[in-house]
Amino acid sequence: MSDLLRLLPWSGPDGQRCYVSADSGGGPVSRLADRLEELQLDTGAELLDHVEELLRAHRVSADELRFCVHRLAEALRDALRVAESRGRRIPLPEDEREDETEGHPEPPGRC
Repeated sequence: MSDLLRLLPWSGPDGQRCYVSADSGGGPVSRLADRLEELQLDTGAELLDHVEELLRAHRVSADELRFCVHRLAEALRDALRVAESRGRRIPLPEDEREDETEGHPEPPGRC
């Protein structure tokens, strides 16, 4: 088994991070994670379009803005998690791999 773990786009029951072995790139959990990441990013883009329309309307209630801010925060949290997960899976050049592994703790266990 590889020591590389993929951060999944969902949390465990208590909000803890969930991981799957990066070796299972073609496995059912990885495929589900790929589909969910795609959905999260698409939802964020649609939400951004909606918010831009609301802001152009000039007459938006405080409740509408508050709702949009909450949804944008959720979308940003999802997008940052996707970026972190994908960034971890980008292979580093060989000489940088040795530098990166020194002094870094292992990620927490899988959920």
